Amino acid sequence: MIKAVISGTGLYTPPAVIENDELVEAFNAYVDIHNERYADEIAQGKREAKAPSSSAFIEKASGIKRRHVIDKDGILDPERMCPHIPDRSNEEPSIQCEMSVAAARGALEQAGKSARDVDAVIVACSNLQRAYPAVSIEVQDALGIDGFAYDMNVACSSATFGLQAAVNAVENGTARAVLVISPEICSGHLNFTDRDSHFIFGDACTAILVERETDVAKGHGFEILGTRLKTQFSNAIRNNFGFLNRADKSGVNKPDKLFVQQGRKVFKEVSPLVAETIQGHLASLELSPDSLRRMWLHQANLNMNELIARRVLGRDATREEAPVILDEYANTSSAGSIIAFHKHRGDFGTGDLGVICSFGAGYSIGSVVVQHR
Repeated sequence: MIKAVISGTGLYTPPAVIENDELVEAFNAYVDIHNERYADEIAQGKREAKAPSSSAFIEKASGIKRRHVIDKDGILDPERMCPHIPDRSNEEPSIQCEMSVAAARGALEQAGKSARDVDAVIVACSNLQRAYPAVSIEVQDALGIDGFAYDMNVACSSATFGLQAAVNAVENGTARAVLVISPEICSGHLNFTDRDSHFIFGDACTAILVERETDVAKGHGFEILGTRLKTQFSNAIRNNFGFLNRADKSGVNKPDKLFVQQGRKVFKEVSPLVAETIQGHLASLELSPDSLRRMWLHQANLNMNELIARRVLGRDATREEAPVILDEYANTSSAGSIIAFHKHRGDFGTGDLGVICSFGAGYSIGSVVVQHR
């Protein structure tokens, strides 16, 4: 029987950083401009005045302190409130390809492998910059990989769903090794004029190399003991942007063409669902929550992660047991749990167990139980 192993991970972090104070200053300047521009309508009750934000509110609501982004200036321009990412010609590498290649090379280097050892590329992320040709095939070509590639989107769970697809390909002999890459440009779908969500997202790209156990040096990497996926339809997190938008111009530039969510509903409904999924997955592998050394959870909201960890363990988790990276990166959609895994696994010894878990729009949940070799 072929077993699948995570042999390397890579991370691309955009150099631009926005601190909460900077984001709040830009947002509040936008609020002043908006309220002045529509003062008459606001006074007549035809339009609501916008309320200012604060760094204290952001950190209390989410645990986020800063975020890395592809473009800082456009986001902090109160007359724009949107990243400026110029179009590239078809002959240039796309920005998601560029990010993906950087992260993939890091994963290959960590694993001690080259593109010649890889047979497949899965680009799994929340937003793809075009419909076709697949970004994954562009990445495959840029890396010089001879094999196959495809894109997939399961919102914030894309990376863990991609991991299961990679495991399937390795274990059934379709590929010797698979790269799962998540180039998340979340700033592109965020409404920076919405007080309740303008601070949520950041940009990053992760890469994971999944190989056959026999091709990975003994004592290196993490064996994937099992994966479990779950979906349940909900409108509580939604983005209606798509290729049909031009067919009804009345909807162009409406708020629902960007990220929208019912935050309290998501918190209430998703938290127990995630905890139950992890517990059920562990039970199916005849493992107990007490056997986990670490939970690398989706990095969306600190309060949510603390609640999920508490439900799984039956007690509060330490930062070592449930590490946090969202204070530095904010929510990077499917990349978040992989960033946590990438940065917080160096202290694992042979036999140590952990679970990578992502969750989000759909609803969707992906659980991957791993053991250090």
